Order: sequence, then structure tokens, then C-alpha cells
Amino acid sequence: MVIVTHKSFFLKHYGSSFILLGAISIGCILGLIFKEKAVVFKPFGDVFLNLLFTIVVPLVFFSLSSAVAAMQDLERLGRILVWMMVVFIVTGIIACTVMIVAVHVYPPAQGVSLALPAHVDVQPQNMGDTLVKAFTVADFIDLLSKKNMLALIIFSLLLGVAASGAGPKARVFVDFLVAGNHVMEKVVAYVMLYAPIGLGAYFAYLTGVFGPQLLGTYVRAVELYYPIAFFYFFFAFTLYAYFAAGSRGIKIFWENITPVALISWGTGSSIASIPANMEAAERIGIPQEVREVIIPIGGATLHLEGSCLSAILKIALLFGLFHMPFTSAGTILTAIGIALLSGTVMSGIPGGGFLGELMIVTMYGFPIQALPIISLIGTLVDPPATMVNATGDNICCMVTTRILYGKNWLINRGQSPI
Repeated sequence: MVIVTHKSFFLKHYGSSFILLGAISIGCILGLIFKEKAVVFKPFGDVFLNLLFTIVVPLVFFSLSSAVAAMQDLERLGRILVWMMVVFIVTGIIACTVMIVAVHVYPPAQGVSLALPAHVDVQPQNMGDTLVKAFTVADFIDLLSKKNMLALIIFSLLLGVAASGAGPKARVFVDFLVAGNHVMEKVVAYVMLYAPIGLGAYFAYLTGVFGPQLLGTYVRAVELYYPIAFFYFFFAFTLYAYFAAGSRGIKIFWENITPVALISWGTGSSIASIPANMEAAERIGIPQEVREVIIPIGGATLHLEGSCLSAILKIALLFGLFHMPFTSAGTILTAIGIALLSGTVMSGIPGGGFLGELMIVTMYGFPIQALPIISLIGTLVDPPATMVNATGDNICCMVTTRILYGKNWLINRGQSPI
């Protein structure tokens, strides 16, 4: 008989999170001490970031293709994808609504006076060509780049469907995909051993070099976004976890999500957070066929609640700066539509962040000189926005599992009624 003490339970569930928090705290202190000289720590953080970016392409490929190829019933894949999109859209609308309320309570442009640039050089964008480049690439080797994640996802899904449809003749190939996925999971585990050093160094660099800029520019917008992002992170995600699996869902979600939140905050990349997110989803108990489809798609392209929050903030800021009322139903519905596009579809397009901001400016008829204003806002709110984006993928996995597997999915892990 094995006796589990409170201490061993705490270390098992929270030990890695506290190690990361400790390393980040040390990094922030070093950043405050060394200030601009903290740039010397950046290479150690870059090593960690480069390792994550290096493994993310094969990880997404093997996880998606193996999950789809292993499905005997492709109808199951269709249900997962449909409900995934429903959950993505609904949570995106909720995020937009939260920020709409916030900007009316605390207008971000109140008391702000900014000089508009005299000229902004914007190259014309052909949306048709841009979408073609987003969904496809001209050569297979171009798939092997994080810049073409949406094309990689589509290819991986297509390959998995083809392998599943080929039947027994493709058994060896399916086994290869599954084995490759297991190997990549082990690679992720090894890379994460370096996370405390890499994140600690990166936070030292960010705190020392960019801390003063963050505190000194667009203070009112930052004052609004950061508390709202944390409110959404703690309150909304807790509600979603409760819907997904009751009080047990809340407990298991918060036990496992801290590393994902810290990595996404420090790296500013949802893609770089995919390896940690996959690990967290597995520990939570989300079925493999769900987590290995939703997290790569959500992390790389289609699910960005934090970006929806920032899109509404950018729109409200411009309306305030140009003394336009942000109150009519049509204006607000258009804002929600733009936020959903910039937080979902546009995120998968190369340069999608810029295109989303350009869409905000052009659809409302603002002068093009307004573009750098909201571009800077995007930079300033990027850490909490990315944190909400990345951790939201995990919570959406839980909600989708609840819909597909029933309310007792966490108790009946391994059973598949869908």
C-alpha cells in the first residue's frame, strides 16, 4: 500500500509550476538590477525559444496526422472539427463582449492626445493571393516552416484522412505516424527540462530592456487591457472548466495550466506554447483524438481569445481618438465580426496581425495614419493576449470533450461515445 502525503501530492501537481515561477522571479529581479545590460541574458532565452520553434512543425504534423489516421470512423473527426469551431466562435464572442463592456466603463482614449504620423507606407494587399498563400504552398519544403502553419495543418489533416481511407494497406505508414508522435512527445519532455533557465533568462531580458517602455506608453490602454485579460483568464476559464467537468474540472485545469501560461507570456507565441499545451492536455485527461486535433489547430491559427480582446480595444481606442461614438448596434456588431476574423481566420495568414489591423482601419474609414497607433497597442498587450490565447486552447479542448463525451468524461476517461 502506497501512502500519498500532502507534500508529495503538492510536488507532483505544482512542483514544476513553482520551479518555473521561481526562475521567472529571479529573471525579473536580474532584469531590474541590470536594466538595459540585461540583454546579455537574451541568448539563453533565445535557445529555449528556438528549440520550441524547431520542434513545433514536426510536432503539429505528427500529432494531427496520427490522430486522424488512427480514426476508424472519419465521421468522428468531422464532429470534433465542427464542435471545435462552435466553441472557438462562442468563446471569441464572449471575449469580445467582455471587452466591449470594459471600454464603455473605462474609455481607453479618454484624456489621450496622440500626434498622428504624417505618412504611413502601406503596400496594397491582394486578399485573394494572400488567402491562397495562407492555405497552400508552392513546394513541399515550404511546409516545413512555422510561417506556413495553416498550410501545414491542412496537409496533415489531408494526409491523415488518406492514411485512414487506405485501410490495411497503410497500416505500416499509420504506425510510423503514431510512433513519430510518441517520439515528438519525448522530445518535448526533454526540451521542457531547459524551460526554467530559458524562461528565467528571457524574463530578465524583457524586464530590463522593455519594462520602462511598457510602463511609459499608452498607459490608459495598458491599464485597461491587463486587468481585463487577467479577469478573463481566471474568471471565464474557471467557468468554462466548471461547465466542462464541474468542480473537478476546475481543480485539474488549474493544476496543469501554469506552465502553459508562463511560457506563452514569456515567449509571446501561441505556437511556441503548443508543446507545453499538449503535455498539459494529456495530464488533464483530454482524449488523444481531441487534444491532438484541437491544440495544434487552435495554437497555430484559429483560436485567439486574447486577440479578440485586443481587437475590440484597438477599435474603441480609434473611435475615441477620432471622437466617434462607439455605441450603435451596427458599430458594435461590426467590431465583433472584425475581432473574430482577426482572432481566428487572419491569425493563420502570413502577416495576419498586420492584415487584421489594416482591416480595422479600412472598414471603419479611418485614415491610414491610424495604423501605427493600433500596431503599437498590439505590441504592448502581447504578453497577456498570448497567455489568454494559448491557455484558451486547452480550456476549449475540455469544453469540446464535454460536448462530445458527456458530462462525466473526466471520470469515464478512455470511453468514447461519440
